[in-house]
Amino acid sequence: MIDAFLRDLQRPEYLHVLLNPLPVYGLAVALLGLVLALCMKAQNGRTVALSLICFCAASAWPVMHYGEAAEDSVVAISDQDGEAWLKAHARRADQLIYFFDALVVCSVAAIFAPMKWPKTGVPLMVVTLLLAVASLVAGSYIAQAGGKIRHKEFRNVPPPVIEGGESR
Repeated sequence: MIDAFLRDLQRPEYLHVLLNPLPVYGLAVALLGLVLALCMKAQNGRTVALSLICFCAASAWPVMHYGEAAEDSVVAISDQDGEAWLKAHARRADQLIYFFDALVVCSVAAIFAPMKWPKTGVPLMVVTLLLAVASLVAGSYIAQAGGKIRHKEFRNVPPPVIEGGESR
């Protein structure tokens, strides 16, 4: 059993599926933590929540990396609509990954800038909170197409089509 698990850890499609909840579910939980810490005026709670937000946002890059590395093997086992959803999923990730980048930078700034400039603390946390919501929406949009690649039961609309009839 351990051998099978270790083999799975060498497969990019497995790592992609293993890690992909972090930029969505992990970020949602960390965002909730930040809201609670702000409401409770708990400085240590804010730092923990901002650190978790940073970690979850940064996890979008390995998720994307392993998703790209797994593309060929997923195409090989997908039907035509699944392949179209895969292209849409990859395109959305390519376009929206920058929300997560900005969130990493903003959350790090919200942790460290107030140490030197105390008045920046609340404004940076508010910007981080808003950017975390935007990143959560972006991650959900990316994941929505990703779920339709292999799960036919989630395909309640036709796959996206770009001009000229070619799937994305």
